[in-house]
Amino acid sequence: MAWAVPLFLGLMGIEYLVAKKTGKNYFGFSSSVSNINVGIAERLLDTFTVGIFYFIYDYLHTHFGVFNIRSSVLLWVALLILTDFIWYWYHRWAHEVNVLWGAHVVHHQSEDFNYTVSARITVFQAFFRMCFWSVLPVIGFPPAMIISVQLLHGIYPFFIHTRTIGKLGFLEYILVTPSHHRVHHASNEKYLDKNYGDVFIIWDKLFGTFAEEEEEPEYGLTKPLDSHSFLWQHFHFLLEIAYTLKQTRGFRARWKVVFGKPDNIDPTIRPKLEERYLFRSTAEAGSRKLQQYVVWQVGTILLVLFLFLLFEHYIPAFVQVCVTLVIFLTLINSGAIMEQRRWVFFLEYARLLVTFAALFYIWPHPLLLLVFALVQLPFFLYRSSIERRYLRMVYGTPA
Repeated sequence: MAWAVPLFLGLMGIEYLVAKKTGKNYFGFSSSVSNINVGIAERLLDTFTVGIFYFIYDYLHTHFGVFNIRSSVLLWVALLILTDFIWYWYHRWAHEVNVLWGAHVVHHQSEDFNYTVSARITVFQAFFRMCFWSVLPVIGFPPAMIISVQLLHGIYPFFIHTRTIGKLGFLEYILVTPSHHRVHHASNEKYLDKNYGDVFIIWDKLFGTFAEEEEEPEYGLTKPLDSHSFLWQHFHFLLEIAYTLKQTRGFRARWKVVFGKPDNIDPTIRPKLEERYLFRSTAEAGSRKLQQYVVWQVGTILLVLFLFLLFEHYIPAFVQVCVTLVIFLTLINSGAIMEQRRWVFFLEYARLLVTFAALFYIWPHPLLLLVFALVQLPFFLYRSSIERRYLRMVYGTPA
């Protein structure tokens, strides 16, 4: 999991260079940062959830397994095909059932389409997928086989999130290719709700959801999100469901809100929630200084994530919690900076507090307390002045 971070970042860099060399503008700064931020969160939470998923699979296999399946070449192939078949139906229902779409919508928010989009997976989506795949240990597949195939199954989709690869000849009839997946991510009306397959395209052809790439796709949601907020990207549709539920009466109507199709959610709700929870800055958000600061933050957190995953077993539980908090505060912070939020100053302060707590846990020396107290003194005496200087440094002008 640790070495996957530099590997996939390297492939993203290669794709960027290829696109730039061919004169294609496939990478937007804000979109790429938002995509990578979502991926950082998912990769971090994977550290804690993969073990939980394995435990659930093991429990189901031990107590409810119908068959005692043992490893063989044919059964590995059968498991891969069955895993992909279940994925197809999870993926299809994730577009057709509101509560599942609330977890999956994050993956479709980017208006770019490149390797960074493959990172837009949330822990909510991973949880729902696990629920669907829980039928596998009940059938009798051992948890080790299931997790191994899922890791392989999860790597392949990375390579189909690209515009730099055209159609692939006879492979288009068997595998899900970049061309097929571009259709899936398109917001063109003719492409909506098509090509749900993850590895094999045969399921879409069997169940009538296949569409071939013809006209150039337009990417993103049919109603663009137009926000870089890490929190808003994750929770906007869940808030829309909750807001609709609050206004809905009757069991059947409420059931339809949660388990009906996304089309049933009133489209006028999101603007009302945006007005309440979102801030729209009229300032220039693409200054070079601002972008450099965001890149510095994301780059640092990627390094922290890599080291955290690499040495996880040697890190005390309290420090793991602190590292997790620092990473999430930074993800929220970088999105808020791109939206010119004033309260990013307090996120910076919160990161310092959490970092100090981790350092003090590792080295509980009075000298560290003294340094911390000396750092706090100017903050309490000159907070307003420090805040103004910070905002001017980051945004160029007071936000």
